[in-house]
Amino acid sequence: MSNILPDRRVEHDWWPKPIPNNVTFGEGIYMESAQVFRHFRAKQENALQIGNYVSCYAGCSFSLGENAKVKVGDYSLLNGALIMAEESVEIGEYCLISWNVGIADSDFHPIDPAQRRQDALALSPYYPNRPERPKIKTAPVKIGNNVWIGMGAVILKGVTIGDNSVVAAGAIVTRSIPANTIVAGNPAVVVKELPQEA
Repeated sequence: MSNILPDRRVEHDWWPKPIPNNVTFGEGIYMESAQVFRHFRAKQENALQIGNYVSCYAGCSFSLGENAKVKVGDYSLLNGALIMAEESVEIGEYCLISWNVGIADSDFHPIDPAQRRQDALALSPYYPNRPERPKIKTAPVKIGNNVWIGMGAVILKGVTIGDNSVVAAGAIVTRSIPANTIVAGNPAVVVKELPQEA
């Protein structure tokens, strides 16, 4: 049982659009509103795979580019997370992802100043003879099982977070995190090791 109707609309939703056809989901999913897909541009088949008994609250946003693939594991809860993907984001099972968490597999704009100017023109809808966007670097993000990411944390491209880890509120994660640790700060560093499950 879930609150998704046969026409791929969320029951009692104020948002007029259905869930995109290339989003798949398991049983027992809870979704507050299909508005979470307002920035969804993915073209791939099964671009977003949502597992069983996942809870997805209205503050979330799945901002997927045309070639992006995202997977959310069983029993995970997303409470206001922003997932921005151009390549790949994978979230494991039993994850708790809090308000205003940003997860991004790309910088989305170039670092080089000249390329950044070109990018600004390319993204301007009314600029005449818009140039092509410069190539943007991407690197997959992988979040393990049973990970808790606190309010306002940011997970950047290329990061892997090990199983059972905790990312403190407001942490900026720029490098991969081992399993069974707590990280905090900007940039995030290990502040505590957790006991491993038997």
